[in-house]
Amino acid sequence: MEDLQELESMAKDLEVLKELASEDPDFSREYDETLKKFEKKLADFEMELLLDEPEDAGNAILEIHPGAGGTESHDWAEMLMRMYLRWIERRGFKYEILDLLPGEEAGIKSVSILVKGPYAYGLLKNEVGVHRLVRISPFDASHRRHTSFASVFVYPEKEEIQVEIRPEDLKIETMRSSGAGGQHVNKTESAVRITHIPTGITVMARNERSQHRNKEMAMKILRAKLYRYYMEKEREKMKQLEEQKTDIAWGHQIRSYILHPYRLVKDHRTGLEHTNPDAVLDGDIDEFIRQYLLKSKRVGA
Repeated sequence: MEDLQELESMAKDLEVLKELASEDPDFSREYDETLKKFEKKLADFEMELLLDEPEDAGNAILEIHPGAGGTESHDWAEMLMRMYLRWIERRGFKYEILDLLPGEEAGIKSVSILVKGPYAYGLLKNEVGVHRLVRISPFDASHRRHTSFASVFVYPEKEEIQVEIRPEDLKIETMRSSGAGGQHVNKTESAVRITHIPTGITVMARNERSQHRNKEMAMKILRAKLYRYYMEKEREKMKQLEEQKTDIAWGHQIRSYILHPYRLVKDHRTGLEHTNPDAVLDGDIDEFIRQYLLKSKRVGA
């Protein structure tokens, strides 16, 4: 209600500014700036109204995995990670990297990020799918065009998830971390991998120096994944999710980022196109999120 009242107040101010600007050009700039603020707040408010699932308002766990292709796809996964981190910063959210596995030469092999902010899960949940990049590879001495794929998965963070996790259903392993952290991490078995035997879900945490802290992080990720697993199973969508996981390639992408021979970002679900890939890769993805939310609600209706 506070947001709605603020929008109504801004709309009244706009009416006054528009009238003043028609009489005095000095007010035109103030009118334009106020209009931009109003449009952004209205778009954000509209998106929040579309997020009506119980878990939408909470935090999210975002995962990125490269497809086949070695260094090229690892680099693309890192570019996607930067895109989402910039989006998080743009929205004033906070984040915590739960697990990060660097690539051998460049990029990343995987990353898990806890995104903290109002409606973080609701906004990010429709980013799930395969993201495709077309560019001249910086790793190719012949400067040939390459196509790379990476998959994005999003889970709701729940501190009190109603999922029974029995100790006897868990296989807990410790190992030396190969990630960041210097000599201390490499000399101690601080990394923790937990496998939930009934579902086969495996999670890993290696970013913290403390084995106890990594175990906490791994359990947080496991809890979220199990919640998503059972939620999707109830909705009979688990099969579709597994198909996405096993084929990070052609025919499964939700969005293409083309840097050569022309420059374009296209969402294949809504048809929305953006002609400035640099802005998108710098975190400007709100309109893609908004358009898909609008489309999914229209289809649902």
